[in-house]
Amino acid sequence: MDPRITALNLAEAEKLIAVEYSPEQRELVLIDLEEQINRIKNLRSVPLPNALAPASVFDPRLPGTDFELEQRPIVTSSNGPGPLPANDEDIAFTALVSLSEWLRAGTLSSTRLTEIYLARLARFNTELECVVTITEDLALEQATRADKEIAAGRYRGPLHGVPWAAKDLLDTAGIATTWGATPYKDRVPDRDAAVVQRLNEAGAVLIAKSTLGALAYGDVWFAGRTRNPWNPGEGSAGSSAGSAAAVAAALAGFAIGTETLGSIVSPCMRCGTTGLRPTHGRISRDGAMALCWSLDKIAPICRRVEDTALVLAALNGHDAADPGSVDLPFNFDATRSVRGLRVGYDPAWLDEEGAEPLDAAVVETVQRTGMELVEITLPPLPYEALWSILHVEAAAAFEELTLSGRDRLLVRQDKDAWPNLFRRARLISAVDFLQAQRFRRIVMQEMATIYDDVHAIIGPSFAGPMQLVTNFTGHPSLTLRTGFVERATRVGINPIGAMGRSVDPGADERHPVPHGITLWGRLYDEGTILNMGMALEAELGVWDRRPPIGA
Repeated sequence: MDPRITALNLAEAEKLIAVEYSPEQRELVLIDLEEQINRIKNLRSVPLPNALAPASVFDPRLPGTDFELEQRPIVTSSNGPGPLPANDEDIAFTALVSLSEWLRAGTLSSTRLTEIYLARLARFNTELECVVTITEDLALEQATRADKEIAAGRYRGPLHGVPWAAKDLLDTAGIATTWGATPYKDRVPDRDAAVVQRLNEAGAVLIAKSTLGALAYGDVWFAGRTRNPWNPGEGSAGSSAGSAAAVAAALAGFAIGTETLGSIVSPCMRCGTTGLRPTHGRISRDGAMALCWSLDKIAPICRRVEDTALVLAALNGHDAADPGSVDLPFNFDATRSVRGLRVGYDPAWLDEEGAEPLDAAVVETVQRTGMELVEITLPPLPYEALWSILHVEAAAAFEELTLSGRDRLLVRQDKDAWPNLFRRARLISAVDFLQAQRFRRIVMQEMATIYDDVHAIIGPSFAGPMQLVTNFTGHPSLTLRTGFVERATRVGINPIGAMGRSVDPGADERHPVPHGITLWGRLYDEGTILNMGMALEAELGVWDRRPPIGA
């Protein structure tokens, strides 16, 4: 076969990038094309580990925008935790804010709480497949230390002694960090991720590494599919699948997940947990698997809104090891009134496919809390063009898998799975990639204009282009449970060939499952959407209902 690239080859390749050259132009392009290809091949000889970030760094802050620079004390709610329940299950399902107070006061020991969660992991993880590694010895060691420190008056803060689960893309020294993917299932890092370090410093107790869909996509991982505690016939969604399922089933006090495009929102919607996706750059990603450097965000998953504030406060702060890290305060006052705050919404979102009547009811609830609803409309732009940025970055992060052929080891191999998306992304030209980045700035400017008039935006969690847009602009979001709906679930054979439930494959069943809504906030203003979320949570009164698995 002739290895030379001909004018005919070039003409066919033009179809892949939607351009058309004349015969004369093709002859000119061909003159030095081989040299250009050799430069690309030579670059591939340089090792580019996943942790190596690009020289260009995304910053969600537009020029001329000012942000609060003073860090004020975090103010939590004044409600006491109440008496310690006699029942271990009741303790396990208690919100972090109450667990924290019992631990601080010595009413509950970290060792007892850790043993409660370890016992629940042993009991429920087989069915839920939400944890890949249980760190029992480490957890008991950390819990013992926490009890001694608290008793000696060396209290580190609200997370001291609280067991937590780490999404298994956060490096843990000497403990396997598998990224949910077969090619990396034996990967053991020699250092902790920045998030793990900060939670260690806060005195939290690492109890488990929670599952994630392979390479942060979906809920299918190398050894199974993570289940929804409300309905084990369906997956828990992803990619922070195990973190959401573990918190929903009360297998940990809180968990850490990540989001690139929906990986916090989706499993929190499915499992009925509360997820706070912070502004891009607020939490260091050093030591976390990179999927898309300009999109990846680390986030807390908890049972109540205020819980997420306690976790974010411990994780916030600049880290020079993460080129995208910012140095801005996180301010939160749980006693702040929401009266008069302006909340944007688009009425058309409430009529979209997938929206529930409950969504409209919750939007009406906003007014009962004293907030003001303001109608907004996003400009009609080709937002789907932003997808190319995600695909190109992800394909670059895992180029080694594609070029080596090891992508065939991943469990999922369909048209929407990573192996195919990585291959297809290589056909996106660098010019088109940069044009998409320029378009991204237009979207950032348009969103800044909308936020000039409102403090936050509310809507169904998958409303219009909001999930896509706000991930690319870097805005924070808060997803919280608002009630329950009946959902038909097709049970039987799941996508990886394992039986979902012991019923006839393909049978439809309806199950009451949690439903939620999302608030999207201004850049680096998580405190405001937390206040809004607390007001809605109190008005709706549904956060504490327990799933059938775990209860």
